[in-house]
Amino acid sequence: MKVAVAGASGFVGKALIEELQKSFEVVALSRATKQSQQKNIEWRACDLFSLLDAERALQGVDVAIYLVHSMRPSAHLTQGTFDDFDLIVADNFVRAAEKCKVRQIIYLSGLRPENPKEISRHLQSRWEVEEVFRKSSVPTTALRAAVILGAEGSSFHIMARLVNRLPVMVCPAWTKTKTQPIALRDVVASLIFCIDRTDSFNKIYDIGGPESVSYLEMMKLIARIQGRHRGLLTVPFLTPQLSTLWVCLVTGAPRALVRPLVVGLKSSLLVSPERKLEIPGYHFMDVKTALQNALNSYDEHKSPLAFQGVPEGPHVVRSVQRLVLPQGQTAASVAQAYLEFLPQMQPGFLKVEVSGHWIYFCWRFPFMRLLILEYAPERSWMDRQLFYVRGGLLARRTARGRLEFRTILGGEALIAAIHDFEPRMPWYLYRWTQALIHLWVMKQFGRYLNRQRNLGYSKHNKMERPL
Repeated sequence: MKVAVAGASGFVGKALIEELQKSFEVVALSRATKQSQQKNIEWRACDLFSLLDAERALQGVDVAIYLVHSMRPSAHLTQGTFDDFDLIVADNFVRAAEKCKVRQIIYLSGLRPENPKEISRHLQSRWEVEEVFRKSSVPTTALRAAVILGAEGSSFHIMARLVNRLPVMVCPAWTKTKTQPIALRDVVASLIFCIDRTDSFNKIYDIGGPESVSYLEMMKLIARIQGRHRGLLTVPFLTPQLSTLWVCLVTGAPRALVRPLVVGLKSSLLVSPERKLEIPGYHFMDVKTALQNALNSYDEHKSPLAFQGVPEGPHVVRSVQRLVLPQGQTAASVAQAYLEFLPQMQPGFLKVEVSGHWIYFCWRFPFMRLLILEYAPERSWMDRQLFYVRGGLLARRTARGRLEFRTILGGEALIAAIHDFEPRMPWYLYRWTQALIHLWVMKQFGRYLNRQRNLGYSKHNKMERPL
């Protein structure tokens, strides 16, 4: 059986493929091409923001394990929120799995808090991805976990750095929040246990260790195991903003990672007895042993993957916005509306020319082509419209630069996205001019769609594609 792992370079992914390769053929997916000495592991380069890449990556795969969360920058400039990035990547993965006839998707998700009103944006994104998978034709197994204790885990790394770097710690109230952590070893065992088990298809399981503890208690255990004496002072007045700043300054973790984690610690994350995964003859590790194992391999000077910055290479842009979808509309009609909307932004100065599959955004006086797009009918459907960026005064012609509109979650979400866009103007000038103008234009387009929704707009209901 061939098992693909999306997110194979992460700390869970690396531990998982080491175990998988003992019994399965493994397809390890990562952004960059890698070589493996093990004969049962094949590395495939895959940018999951590209549907075409995802389709190529899942060719011949029986079971696909999804460990991806968009908490790390995927371009030199990213416009949008991590939950929108998560949504589009998951949708690509599902579409590719359906096309490649994958038998099962296994997704590592997050535990639900006891009080649903206290759901953080970080956890809400995890469950939205679950919903994307659930609505697909591929049977899905979701495993929900809280903190995963491993040497390269971002949450563990943050706690260990706080303990190591601060003789006296000022601990916000959220450090007393109860959670049910799980050892990395047990996460790997749970994922492997569910592979190709038909009784786990379309099921949701909670996984966790045998104990519920607070983050404060875990930091005390880390100090005790290392033989360190640490003063811990709990205070009630540190807001999530101040807590984020404090954690970032001490640990060096990026704000984009810390902020969602801190906000998500307002409520307890505990395993539900009704959904708890039981593996016959297997015992989950206690917290102290899990922390000890993590500390045995812990290197304070080696930052986890989630701590790392933007990828190397040319300056590229990824901009993803979630917009309102007027009732009865599709991605095809929204793309048409976009072409009609843009000239209204600068009446008399800006015009859109369409010639076959080519679209030209032109400035009238003096005449110049600002942006050239090529419509891709073979990669476009009613729920997705794709245009390749082919040049113009504002953009370089690249093989991967593209604009797309797509509907996700059965039309509940509309995404407008630019991927791998390379501007022509100098980078710093672009960031403070064209990039900001693009965001403003997309905001205005969102308002335009909202007005059409309120007016019961139906002009393009019957259109199959914008050209």
